[in-house]
Amino acid sequence: MHANTSSRHAAAVGAVVTAGALVLGACGSSGSADTNAATGASDAADAQTKIAAIIKGLDNPFFQTMKQGIDDQAKAAGVPVTVQAANSITDTTGQADKLNGLAGQDYSCYVVNPISGTNLIQGLARLSVLNKTVVNIDSPVDAAAAKSANVTLATYIGTDNVQAGKMAGARMTELVPAGGDLAVVGGIAGDVTSGARVEGFQKGIGPKLKVVQTVAANWDRQTALTAATDVMRANPNLVGFFVANDDMGLGVARAIANSGKTGKVKVISVDGVKDALEAVKAGTLDGTVAQYPYAIGLMGVEACQAAAKGKALPPNVKAPVEMVTKDNAEKALAATPKPFGTYDDPFRNLTR
Repeated sequence: MHANTSSRHAAAVGAVVTAGALVLGACGSSGSADTNAATGASDAADAQTKIAAIIKGLDNPFFQTMKQGIDDQAKAAGVPVTVQAANSITDTTGQADKLNGLAGQDYSCYVVNPISGTNLIQGLARLSVLNKTVVNIDSPVDAAAAKSANVTLATYIGTDNVQAGKMAGARMTELVPAGGDLAVVGGIAGDVTSGARVEGFQKGIGPKLKVVQTVAANWDRQTALTAATDVMRANPNLVGFFVANDDMGLGVARAIANSGKTGKVKVISVDGVKDALEAVKAGTLDGTVAQYPYAIGLMGVEACQAAAKGKALPPNVKAPVEMVTKDNAEKALAATPKPFGTYDDPFRNLTR
């Protein structure tokens, strides 16, 4: 949901860990001997990998799905993982306390999804002093704060939120080619992820469409419902809404339905949670740009596995995004929580 940020923000976050190449002995005379040696080294690295993951609140389905991806990959790889989450998506202090509590334990790799760019800095600085591998997923650690605290991040894995917004803008242009007035419902005012999605949407819409009002609804469905109701009263000729996440998008869709304008006022959101996919299939939501927290969590664990094997990690990895419309909603539902299309996972080969 929130992770997820623009490519330039993500690029600023990524810091490559300088890792020595994993050199496998080639003294055996046969290819099978070399393969066995490689397999043994790989198994040994996985056996030494112990992962702690600190994510946002499990009160949101997006982060529940992220946890599922973390757990599934850890189970498949046979590596132990401990996942702790904030009490809510606004519990910055509680999340920081959880990281600080885990920082002194014997984990080899930490996967972190901070609520804000700075709330985990103190714990991350401690991990850097201990030379622990830190994998940043979804929401980026603030690059300036990280540099000031001498925090080293091995890699960043997350959605290009500007691109996600552009996809939504292009789809809105297709839905209302005649143009008209639009409204935007963002998350928390000043939030980087929300801002990147809105920025991308503005870039993606055609010249006949104009955003006439932008409001913040704090990532909350009921707040978005109320806000959208007020916006439609103030702008009776509105033709569409862009909403920064699905939970709010479903609230906006309800407001549109309550006003008897389903189908007349279009609404596109971002995330791809199951309830939103169902709404797209039913026609109450006109589209969602699906990002995949399952894949983000899974790749976070793979990055830890690769680091344990001595592999140099790519500094910035874009998570998959897909535009879901009524035409492909059933396909998306059948694949959820995984992407229904192919995507690049640079860590997969590094874990072998």
